[in-house]
Amino acid sequence: MDVATFLRSCRVEAGLTQRQLAERAGTSAAAVCHYERGTRIPRADTLVRLVAATGATLTWTALRFPADPATIDAMEDNGEALAAVLDLAEHLPRRPRPETIEAPVFAALATAR
Repeated sequence: MDVATFLRSCRVEAGLTQRQLAERAGTSAAAVCHYERGTRIPRADTLVRLVAATGATLTWTALRFPADPATIDAMEDNGEALAAVLDLAEHLPRRPRPETIEAPVFAALATAR
């Protein structure tokens, strides 16, 4: 279930209008409308406030993440490899920017600024 559907079902189950939910959660009715249509996605703290205002509770599940230990190990290995690559990139020497541009076409553009 996506956020828009979940929020709408919580509101409808609580018997609230979008305006009533907005007042209880401290936001605007327009924002609630956008969230329920899926044209905007609320921040996590806003979503928690909205759901709490309906009397429901919000629990986070790991349904999108695989529970297979081999996959989790592979994800950890990939994360470590990515961290190593980013560390390496930080330590690479940087080339100085040339003060002048050698190509005549680019030199004309540089002086046109």
